[in-house]
Amino acid sequence: MPTTLLQSNLPGLELIHRGKVRDVYALSGHRLLIVATDRLSAFDVVLPDPIPGKGEMLTQISNFWFGKTAHIVPNHLLHTPLEEVLPAGTDISLYRKRAVVTKRLKPVPVEAIARGYLIGSGWKDYQATGSLCGIRLPAGLRQAQQLPEPIFTPSTKAAVGDHDENVSFDAVIAAVGKDLAEQVRDATLAIYKWAAAYAAERGIIIADTKFEFGTDEDGKLYVMDEMLTPDSSRFWPADEYQVGISPPSYDKQFVRDYLETLDWNKKAPGPRVPAEVIAGTSAKYAEALQRLAGITLE
Repeated sequence: MPTTLLQSNLPGLELIHRGKVRDVYALSGHRLLIVATDRLSAFDVVLPDPIPGKGEMLTQISNFWFGKTAHIVPNHLLHTPLEEVLPAGTDISLYRKRAVVTKRLKPVPVEAIARGYLIGSGWKDYQATGSLCGIRLPAGLRQAQQLPEPIFTPSTKAAVGDHDENVSFDAVIAAVGKDLAEQVRDATLAIYKWAAAYAAERGIIIADTKFEFGTDEDGKLYVMDEMLTPDSSRFWPADEYQVGISPPSYDKQFVRDYLETLDWNKKAPGPRVPAEVIAGTSAKYAEALQRLAGITLE
């Protein structure tokens, strides 16, 4: 059965970051221990109720994609057994499927987003300006329409509680330099195109996705954090897709839709989530894991 973990507790290890979903600990040898909890954030607010097994599913699907795309861009994963790094007495069953040991990299301060379809904040920006992150798009596009070519639409990395903002490629160049900006853009689009083709063969459209990148002490670029998960991507069932509407999806849109029915200002603290919405969200994640990676929860 999947485990449930709202917050990790690993005495003796240095906690260096507790994010919306992941708890990150420092390890010796320039390594990190990353634990994916079952916390759920929506509208950049961490909700009070966990989604049981979510962290396990996110970790398994990320590891699957890291393995599948290592020929395109190297990733941060190390294959160190957890038994070697977890404190003595830790219940390893809680962490086995949700924790990984990784290289400790210098994060590139950009949310690297690839979009193949016009949806979400991209659709809103297009409606307002006809452009997206400084890229002029054809006139007359409709909601959820496939773009002529996938595009790189970066955003700023916001602190917990703040909202990311779409920025131009020139802004990325100003932040990290032309060479690294081009590497991040090219890697983002290469991974997205490969993964989108892979998913399409399994009846899933990857509308858009977000990557995190980091560099090592030699300046080599790696993809890191999570990869092509329901938290960082929009997955649409191809057989239910149609232009002009926001398609159903294998992600936390299920929770977002519920929250939109509430009188909530989208600021912390977040509202409680009913058991049926939690169960429905968990089922969406599990179906994505099974359809994309062939992994079924035990």
